[in-house]
Amino acid sequence: MRLFILILVLSFLTQLFLPWWTIAPLCFGLAAGLGGSGGRAFGAGFMGIGLGWLLTAGWLNLRSAGLLSHRVAQLLPLGGNSWVLVLVTAVLGGLVGGVAALAGCWARQAVSPKLRAVS
Repeated sequence: MRLFILILVLSFLTQLFLPWWTIAPLCFGLAAGLGGSGGRAFGAGFMGIGLGWLLTAGWLNLRSAGLLSHRVAQLLPLGGNSWVLVLVTAVLGGLVGGVAALAGCWARQAVSPKLRAVS
């Protein structure tokens, strides 16, 4: 739970000033330092980034009345549905965060296997 909240808050603050891909090193580093098992690290990364991106994309979609997201959804095979684009955005961001957190957990376990967190 602590890893999830840290990823959610720090990724939101980081993305205010830095590019989107900074979520990967952030999740990697946090999971390497705090992550428990691989499954918990993946879940925290997926949910932290996914929820953050879902809320941000949903808010931006509502604020713009869905004009830009509708046009982007027309370019993709989403039938022009802007809310499906918001959901796809959240899932893709969640996958990036989850895989980065899983890699961080595995890297910690590879370097010092005795430091595996007790779950």
